[in-house]
Amino acid sequence: MATTEVSPMDQNPTPPKQPSFQQHYPPDFPRKVFAETIATYLLVFVTCGSAAICSVDEHKISRLGASVAGGLIVTVMIYAVGHVSGAHMNPAVTLAFAAVRHFPWKQVPFYGAAQLTGAISASFTLRVLLHPIKHAGTTSPSGSDLQALIMEIVVTFSMMFITSAVATDTKAIGELAGIAVGSAVCITSILAGPISGGSMNPARSIGPAIASGEYKGIWVYVVGPVTGTLMGAWSYNLIRMTDKPHHAISPRSSSFKLRRMNNQDGEV
Repeated sequence: MATTEVSPMDQNPTPPKQPSFQQHYPPDFPRKVFAETIATYLLVFVTCGSAAICSVDEHKISRLGASVAGGLIVTVMIYAVGHVSGAHMNPAVTLAFAAVRHFPWKQVPFYGAAQLTGAISASFTLRVLLHPIKHAGTTSPSGSDLQALIMEIVVTFSMMFITSAVATDTKAIGELAGIAVGSAVCITSILAGPISGGSMNPARSIGPAIASGEYKGIWVYVVGPVTGTLMGAWSYNLIRMTDKPHHAISPRSSSFKLRRMNNQDGEV
């Protein structure tokens, strides 16, 4: 009877190498988390502060002015920390990037915690500075919860669709990412403001809600933005134009550092 010789390598196959801790959390990761905290703090401070003043006296800051302020702070923070952390400033955006493999899942909880920390800190700062204004910067449906939910889904979809285009596609004009995303936030908040408040960001709504103790319709501003960002990111993936496979697009090939964030081992 013929026998088949089994090599030692067949008997003891080498197990696949598991990613190390440093590959998931590179040495510069704390800087990214801290950058997200600062960026989200300033985002909430400006957007909620201007909205709070507008709600008391539109002669000081108009509704249009509050929307413009929100778009401008997004623009400047993208240019300020986009090359450090990606300037997500929004847990729903971070979740959507992870869902389409533009961001490591293992880093999502840390980014989310940083964004919530920044938002809550900014909200308590406004509570002190704008006293006796109550419910400074809170968002709540002006009509039904369903109307506000649909509005938040649609405007967040628009924002994330544009963000995905300029921040992840190598064929887009990356240098204009800040202007494009900031303009999208400004335009959509002008429309959504009278209906839902135009939050588009769970952290931007949760922070003021905790600081003021006002939680009316808060679920709308979690479910709506998360649903909208996921739909926006997935939709852009369907129409993405590239000569390379989706997983082969390198962050280094893009012209703007906001483009896809990954850990240093190249995980997408």
